Amino acid sequence: MAVMTYRDALNEALREEMQRDGDVFLMGEEVAEYDGAYKVSKGLLNAFGDRRVVDSPISELGFAGLGVGAAMTGLRPVIEFMTFNFSILALDQVINSAAKMHYMTNGQIGCPIVFRGPTGAALQLSAQHSQACETYYVHAPGVKLVTPGTPADAKGLLKASIRDDDPVAFMEGELLYNLKGEVPDDDDFVIPLGVADVKKEGDDVTIITHGKMVNVAMQAAQKMEKDDGVMAEVVDLRTLRPLDVDAVLASVKKTNRAVYLEEGWSYVGIGAQIVSLVQEEAFDWLDAPILRVTQADVPMPYAKNLENLAKPNAKRVIDACHRVMYR
Repeated sequence: MAVMTYRDALNEALREEMQRDGDVFLMGEEVAEYDGAYKVSKGLLNAFGDRRVVDSPISELGFAGLGVGAAMTGLRPVIEFMTFNFSILALDQVINSAAKMHYMTNGQIGCPIVFRGPTGAALQLSAQHSQACETYYVHAPGVKLVTPGTPADAKGLLKASIRDDDPVAFMEGELLYNLKGEVPDDDDFVIPLGVADVKKEGDDVTIITHGKMVNVAMQAAQKMEKDDGVMAEVVDLRTLRPLDVDAVLASVKKTNRAVYLEEGWSYVGIGAQIVSLVQEEAFDWLDAPILRVTQADVPMPYAKNLENLAKPNAKRVIDACHRVMYR
């Protein structure tokens, strides 16, 4: 096992897949000459040249559409959005073209493309640059959605996404790029899409989450274990579509209590789908209503004190866990 940052794990995944398959190329704003806004593509231009690492104009709709066309002809584009907030400009290409191409051509034309970049809030980037964009993408059939929360997951899931024959939205945590963790040395390390991971075993309450919030959930679980003796189980979904339903239900049936944690807004959020699933499939195992911990239902404030109030945090997760345990 090697210890590396989330950023370097993504870089290694891109490098290995570009070496493995000559049809894979990377395109986006500043991915080539500048090595990427977050240095995820560092060194790739020198390694693969400007036909496979392509700087684009500031036109998300344009270069996303170019990527979709390339995928339709058999290439495997990786389209980097500097932030998924900017990808809202390209939703027509993602949702109306990439997601529907296989279906509307009766399977004659595929669209193996990855749209990747950071999502969610960082530090004081204000309302237009701090949105968790998962719900915009997961709603549409035809797009897979991947949200890695650790360096190992980032590498293994990105490799799987690039090899997948369907469009994949690959959402990274902007504050995770410097996060370090163990990553298998195997250059063929691939994590299948649609398989959740239990990051921490427990018997008292289940915390279900994904992406950057995995680390918040782990902080809450470790503090509860230390302070209260509460053993929380942390289930990292890793992919939101396809969803590992069996893993969610197995944990809830084990602990009989559940809290869902997400970075996005609560209204029609990912947690609403999870609550519906658990209510339909595991109602008889529940000893308490499911609670959700989300961002405040406001555009993200710029002021640091208000931003901190709006974001989900470990204390709010602990409070929710205590409530479902009637503590």
